[in-house]
Amino acid sequence: MNAPSLLEMRWADVLFAHWSVEPAVVDAKLPDELSADTFDGEAYLGVVGFRMESIRPRGSPLGLSFPELNLRTYVDGPDGPGIYFFNLDADDWLGVAVARRLFRLPYYRAEMQVTETADGFRFRSGRTHPGVPMAGFDGTYRPTGTPGEPDPGSLEHFLTERYRFYVADDGGRVYAGPVEHPPWPLQSATLEIRENGLFTANGFEAPETDPLVHYSPGVDVEASALRPVDGSVLPLP
Repeated sequence: MNAPSLLEMRWADVLFAHWSVEPAVVDAKLPDELSADTFDGEAYLGVVGFRMESIRPRGSPLGLSFPELNLRTYVDGPDGPGIYFFNLDADDWLGVAVARRLFRLPYYRAEMQVTETADGFRFRSGRTHPGVPMAGFDGTYRPTGTPGEPDPGSLEHFLTERYRFYVADDGGRVYAGPVEHPPWPLQSATLEIRENGLFTANGFEAPETDPLVHYSPGVDVEASALRPVDGSVLPLP
């Protein structure tokens, strides 16, 4: 990393569910500095759910743990390829408040349950954050394949091996935030969706096709401070 990490955490029992879309659909929702990154001419929207475990300041022995669910896409930007989040819902008011203030990320409070079942994991979420569209999710995912790291150049590598995210503040200013983690151990998986309101809550049409689904037991992650992509000084939160 170019800068010392600020936060340490683990992302565990991760669901990756991806739908291909036309690049123009994504570009219409992005800041001017960013454009949809594509694989074989297709852009992707991803619903990603997981357990956030022990998120804490670097070196601290204590941290927060809670479920998180996001809708994201993949972009090219001034600092290179990255992730752009349309929303990050989380079941922890303090974690949401800190992330919104320090990282300017679109975090929203939600009530969530992640339950281990005989079929895998059931992830249920209902947004409770005031002043934003309601969004619910209910799905059960189950790993089916053999764990392995994605091959460079593969679609799985394109969708998961991302080491920065971009975010825009209310004034439209774009920031980049680097993250560091080992390669994702991925498995093919199945997903039964009972509810998915994340697309419509973010102004997208609800998907009519089945997603490409993967599961990961998780990775340890470090995150560094945001940096304005225009090279200016980061304003105080």
